[in-house]
Amino acid sequence: MLSESRGGRVFQYLFVLVVAISLNFFLPRMMPGNPLALLAGVDVGLMTQEDRDKVMAEAGLDRPLIEQYASYWGDLLRGDFGYSYRQKEPIANLVLARLPWSLFLAGSSLVLAAIVGIAAGAYSAWKRASVIDVGLLWSMITINSMPSFWLGMLLIAIVSVRLGWLPSFGAETPAAGYEGLDRVIDIGRHAILPVLTLTVLTIPAVYLTMRYTMLSVLGSDFIRTARAKGAGETRVLFAHAMRNSMAPVVTILALRLGFAFGGTVIIETVYSYPGLGRLMFEAVGGRDFPVMQAGFLLITIAVLASNLLADFLYPFLDPRTKGQ
Repeated sequence: MLSESRGGRVFQYLFVLVVAISLNFFLPRMMPGNPLALLAGVDVGLMTQEDRDKVMAEAGLDRPLIEQYASYWGDLLRGDFGYSYRQKEPIANLVLARLPWSLFLAGSSLVLAAIVGIAAGAYSAWKRASVIDVGLLWSMITINSMPSFWLGMLLIAIVSVRLGWLPSFGAETPAAGYEGLDRVIDIGRHAILPVLTLTVLTIPAVYLTMRYTMLSVLGSDFIRTARAKGAGETRVLFAHAMRNSMAPVVTILALRLGFAFGGTVIIETVYSYPGLGRLMFEAVGGRDFPVMQAGFLLITIAVLASNLLADFLYPFLDPRTKGQ
């Protein structure tokens, strides 16, 4: 039963993926105007007819639509996302160069936010209606309402400009030539502010999810049964309440990880961090539509993969979901 349920979920995700990839192929081709505008942007008018024919042939736009669609799938399966005529480079190379930086930011912030958010949410629910609970709740609601760009600029103004403690932009010091441990330290110093910003902005979602889920779990029959059997409060908190409250939190973290492929656009722009989000921002500004198309597709794939991972982790985090 469980394997059939998992197989059904995988099939659903594969179906959604096929639909998303198909839309990613057909929608740009349904847009009005010259398709060269999607490839070469504002420079179309400056191209000779020979150059236009060459670009059309390289992009496969001179072939029947069904052949283009089949070729599109073949290219994706080989990891070929097309060519950026604006940056004169294969899109796969651009993505591979930027993706590790985004994953570094998102991964670091997710780990920190998970630790702080889960601990704070569990403690707040355990001390529900107390001064600590109310204070934490209002603090998280306030933080959750902060615009990400405002918090980033505030940290730059205070920590970087006024105090001069940390660099305010980039992933490394330009032309510094650091190697070994010195380079690691330099990268770490540049990452502190963007990681801190992402962590602070992610904690409220984890905290609120953990708190409300745990409040409902604490009122469950199995918690009363555990206490009636003589289980200590520490065991009730960690072995019963927290474990059975983790599944929704995993969903939040999985979604955040999925959107790390492009969801950090604002933060990476504020700090001029060379991640995938910054690449998409540059593509929008430069009307580099093939790069935007590849970026949106990567975000879709990442979100689907993260949700699928969360579905497979559910039975281990909440035994009540086994067999569903």
